[in-house]
Amino acid sequence: MAARILDGREIARQIQRRVAEEAEELISQGTPPRLVGVQVGENPASRIYTKMQAQSCATVGIEYQLVALAETSTQEDLIARIQSLNLDPRVTGIILQMPLPEDFDSREAMNAIAPDKDVEAAGAVNIGRLFFRHGYVAPCTPLAALEVLNRVCPDLAGKETVVVSHSEIIGKPIAMMLLESKRAAPTVTICHVATRDLTVHTRRAEVLIVGTGIRQGRWLAYKAARAAGERPAPPDLSPLVTADMLRQDAVVIDVAINRIPKALDDDGEPVKNEKGKPAMITCGDVDFDGALDKVSAITPVPGGVGPVTVSMLLRNTIACARALRGVR
Repeated sequence: MAARILDGREIARQIQRRVAEEAEELISQGTPPRLVGVQVGENPASRIYTKMQAQSCATVGIEYQLVALAETSTQEDLIARIQSLNLDPRVTGIILQMPLPEDFDSREAMNAIAPDKDVEAAGAVNIGRLFFRHGYVAPCTPLAALEVLNRVCPDLAGKETVVVSHSEIIGKPIAMMLLESKRAAPTVTICHVATRDLTVHTRRAEVLIVGTGIRQGRWLAYKAARAAGERPAPPDLSPLVTADMLRQDAVVIDVAINRIPKALDDDGEPVKNEKGKPAMITCGDVDFDGALDKVSAITPVPGGVGPVTVSMLLRNTIACARALRGVR
């Protein structure tokens, strides 16, 4: 029996309808939610993301403003601007656009955001609140992964759950969130790309959450080496988790978003598409096609966790606004 494909776009639409209702409630009380994005310099990828943020906010009735600092700005300029937004009562949420210029300290900048306006919940205070179950917001991608998981597997009590990621933005927060319940938490194992025998762990996972992005990491490292004049061996761009590594009827949540070549030619360059440009694909860490006949449910990439992540940002923005406005 083919796996159930978990449609993140439909889940996102459901969440956004609820967010729109809550935004309308705040607006009717004269306390509109307002999200401010802060960007340093002109990064094309970041600019695309800010446009998506603006469009998503407009869809649900959240005010959005982009504060764009000049390329010549310093770390001190950035911190000062964040602090001014912290003190602005009209601002209920702040999001720092990544990546920052190379000489900036992103962790210091992130921690400069007032915890009650930190809509990504990426600062140290909110991560600490997550650990002690005291927060009202959590990191967006882990929230999205668990939102999708709960739609298909609402009872996680005791389930063998393997997380293949130990990053600060995915693996660690997901582990804390999975363990939140005192009586109904799953049994959580954390793995990563250096785990010696990953298959031993993934084959016993009733729930598998994967988010390393290793395929894109290998591609970018290879691309950088060639740009520097080196001639490295072609990278292994195959899935980190193949079908034979999965437990029968497992639920698989693939968080990774890899943008890699469809294939490499004999010269080690991406094959071209019909327009003569590199043929690129977007994929996760799991062999999606191979898994379909083995697992009970799986998220596609794209179209799985990604769209829900955007909705979690909107939900967090409303949560911050409600808390700052004293609305329960």
